[in-house]
Amino acid sequence: MLKMEYLLLIVGMGLVTYISRYLPLFFLAQRDLPRWFIEWLDMIPVAILSALVFSEIFLSGSPRHLDILQTKSLVAIPTFIIALKTKSLGGTVISGMILFWLAERIN
Repeated sequence: MLKMEYLLLIVGMGLVTYISRYLPLFFLAQRDLPRWFIEWLDMIPVAILSALVFSEIFLSGSPRHLDILQTKSLVAIPTFIIALKTKSLGGTVISGMILFWLAERIN
């Protein structure tokens, strides 16, 4: 019976995921959306990523508190500048890893 419950759970989660993605597509595909709305929708992934990155880099401890002077916070600033200058994902990742490695060696 346990296997059947897992199967029903997986099918149910898939159905909920599919319906929640299909309904907006179904209702909005045939409409002309205002330009400001399309631009707003384009910013949602950036906002979500920013929130996730900020909390990972600048918050620490339990309960969570702002901690700007930790290694990963200090390395994030030059890495961000490198990303802006080079616009290279590979270069940014490699330079960030090298900077983090050097900062860990110094501490």
